[in-house]
Amino acid sequence: MASMRVHELAKEFDMSSADLLDRLKDMKIPAKSHASMLNEAYVDKIRKNLEPEIRARAGALAAEEAAALAAEQEEAERKRVEEEAARKAAREKELAEREAARAQRVSAKAGEAADETPAAPRKAAPAPSAFASLEQQIASEKERVEREREAARARARAEKAAAEVAKKRAVEEALRRGHKKPAKATVSAPEAPKAAPAPVAARPKANFDSLLSQIEAEKQRMEAQKSAEAEARRSGGRAGGKKGKKGTGHQVVPELEVQQAAPEDRYAQMAVQAEKLQRDKVLAEARAAVAAATTHEGEGRRKKRKEKREAEARERAEAEAIERGLDPSLVLDDSVVEIPQGATVAKFAELLGVQPNDVIKRLFMLGQVLTLTQSMNDETMELIADDMGRKVRVVSPEEEYAVVYNDSEADLKPRPPVVTVMGHVDHGKTSLLDAIRDTGVVASEAGGITQHIGASVVNIGDRQITFIDTPGHEAFTAMRARGAQVTDVIVLVVAADDGVMPQTIEAINHAKAAEVPIVVAVNKIDKPGANPDRVRQELTEYGVIPEEWGGSNMFVEVSAKKKLHIDDLLETIILQADVLELKANPDAEASGFVIEANLDKGRGPVATVLIQRGTLHTGDVVVAGTSYGRVRALVNPRGEHVAEARPADPVEILGLNSVPTAGDEFRVFEDERDARKLAEERALRARLAAQETKSHMSLDDLFSRIEEGKQTDLNLIVKADVQGSIEALRDAFDKMDQSEVRINIVHSAVGGITETDVTLAAASDAIIIGFNVRPTGKSRVQAEKEKVDIRLYRVIYQAIEDINAARVGLLSPDIVEVDTGIAEVRETFKVPKVGTIAGCYIIEGEINRDDKVRIVRDGTVIFEGHMASLRRFKDDVKSVKQGYECGIGIEKFQDLKVGDTIEGYQVKEVERTE
Repeated sequence: MASMRVHELAKEFDMSSADLLDRLKDMKIPAKSHASMLNEAYVDKIRKNLEPEIRARAGALAAEEAAALAAEQEEAERKRVEEEAARKAAREKELAEREAARAQRVSAKAGEAADETPAAPRKAAPAPSAFASLEQQIASEKERVEREREAARARARAEKAAAEVAKKRAVEEALRRGHKKPAKATVSAPEAPKAAPAPVAARPKANFDSLLSQIEAEKQRMEAQKSAEAEARRSGGRAGGKKGKKGTGHQVVPELEVQQAAPEDRYAQMAVQAEKLQRDKVLAEARAAVAAATTHEGEGRRKKRKEKREAEARERAEAEAIERGLDPSLVLDDSVVEIPQGATVAKFAELLGVQPNDVIKRLFMLGQVLTLTQSMNDETMELIADDMGRKVRVVSPEEEYAVVYNDSEADLKPRPPVVTVMGHVDHGKTSLLDAIRDTGVVASEAGGITQHIGASVVNIGDRQITFIDTPGHEAFTAMRARGAQVTDVIVLVVAADDGVMPQTIEAINHAKAAEVPIVVAVNKIDKPGANPDRVRQELTEYGVIPEEWGGSNMFVEVSAKKKLHIDDLLETIILQADVLELKANPDAEASGFVIEANLDKGRGPVATVLIQRGTLHTGDVVVAGTSYGRVRALVNPRGEHVAEARPADPVEILGLNSVPTAGDEFRVFEDERDARKLAEERALRARLAAQETKSHMSLDDLFSRIEEGKQTDLNLIVKADVQGSIEALRDAFDKMDQSEVRINIVHSAVGGITETDVTLAAASDAIIIGFNVRPTGKSRVQAEKEKVDIRLYRVIYQAIEDINAARVGLLSPDIVEVDTGIAEVRETFKVPKVGTIAGCYIIEGEINRDDKVRIVRDGTVIFEGHMASLRRFKDDVKSVKQGYECGIGIEKFQDLKVGDTIEGYQVKEVERTE
């Protein structure tokens, strides 16, 4: 069983990395983060301790899910039954209230009709009997309907119970046989009962409405008949009135009999219809229940598979976020809006879906007056989004274009380690590599100091090691940091006779920040005064502890000059690489990092790249930063043309359209159009960012700065042979104090000094700095004509010293006071038309006639001014030295007293050294 990282083991146990780290802490297993490596023994121990708990938790979780599902179904059924009962009760109550209200209205109208004919009570006698009989019919009909409804409810309950039993049997049979055939038999089961179910609540309501309408019609007919009889009486036809009265009494009863017979037929028809509807409803419910029961198992499996896919996608997104150093909660939260770094106000408002005026208003309240096309910084975007109640995540250009690769374990194959050599300047890093490769790299470097990042391959038997040699000078801190990002093992070179130095500490910090293991090579053990134990003791103060002292860092004592113990160092590197179990997918499209890039006169842009994944072939389309192109040739570190480069192989790429920046990520594209589009988008973004960083100065601003004398600019044009040297110079200039003199790099590029550079320097009043390059063509003659200063260097610290001297020369000089002499007043004399003259004795230095003086009395300066006269006896003199007497007159000051001290001084301007 191989060793594993913490987050891989946590994924296997379905735990979070934080929970697993807590459990490891309880088990006293050392692990610092989710990326910490656990060896085989620790993995076995963790499996034995956690496997019973994981199994128990999985079983409990399944039981809990089943119980929760059963409880949820039972609760849903109970709620459905209660809601149905409540609806039925509400309908019955409403029906009863309506019937009672209508009965009251009928009785009230009948009473009103009786009150309208008090003179002839006998003639209207048949009407109350008709209404009474109708009311009795309604009451009896109501009782009969109630009895039928109760019987229908009982039959429905029995039928529903039978349907439930049939449904359960059908489900059990379907689960036993594994198919849905019992569904048809189950559907036909509820059709057997033929008894009519309870009628729908709305049907009786319609029957009572028809009876009431008949009552209203009968009432209107009787009122019309009364009015006709009254009219006949008024006309004097008494006999006709009797006939009408007699006819009236005989006409009501037959009509009521017809009306009594008609509702019974309608009630029977309505009962049949209600029974049919109820039966159809029960059958539909039974069919739906059986179908749901038979398909429940399939739906459950689909739901579980969907949940599993969503969980796996979420875990992949979380792992990618952790690999990119991001907060997984922000990346996985759908409400978080991703804003590109340097977005304009209009773009910010568009992504948030708000009005731009709202953003501008909040910017104005913050004291930032920006237009729609101006960019916002990261802090301002987060502040405004928080004020609007929105969550945002500012995405850097590197993160926006970054690609995260997820290779399966089966595709990964072992790859060689990439080793970076770090250490202080002149501690023997390049000499150590020279001893390993048996090449004379040091002789070709200016001043014996490595100026460029280089890569080489060393074969030890059938094993390969890729070395990256980073410079030791402190100006190349950024280049050394990039070396730590692409490396697997760091070899820290420390001189045994020199010990830990500042750049050694920087190298340790870079290695710890990148979480890369350190192998310490104690060099120069052959020199007199070498003390390897002192090196070990000093390194322990910075967390680098030897294994023999209980630490985790391996130490090897070597001598690069005499090639002592070089084999031991290589074996130690291979051992460290075996512990890491380095793997990569060689069958994918290639990707990696640009180590160095330069412009070759004969070959064009050349980029040295390190393959991290996949295999790079000749003819592939590559994008590296803002550069793109088709690979015309691949050159290995030995200068040989190769057809392909596999993981951990450093090669030079020919065929790019421009020189990329050291540290850019490169990857292969299938379509050249997509590669060109991405490179052009990056170039456009870089140009816009460069324009935003430039400070455009107005005439008013320039005039105010000149008047205040606050700032002076030193413009530079930097040309170098490789991009890394330009970045090193830029970093060195940024570290200088620019409070009074600001250093501006107007233009920087790879290649020789051209006539265009001279023209730009003349227009911008700049100095041209050339590092390992020469003027081309007529550029030198043009520089002499335009009086442009060109400085050429081969060693980087000489360029930094000269620029610092030029910067200091532009600093305003310091104003200092230099004391010249001290005179003591021993007597005073009053001279007419002149004033008070002090008779003095020079006790220190020399007093000059042009000196400024200050009068000191009892340790306090009471006056500062100039001398009016300096005499010795009767002669005017220019100076009086120590030990002599003289007379001194002071301009605009006559209050001289015996015991005062006159101090002479001069004000001088002293050049600034820093």
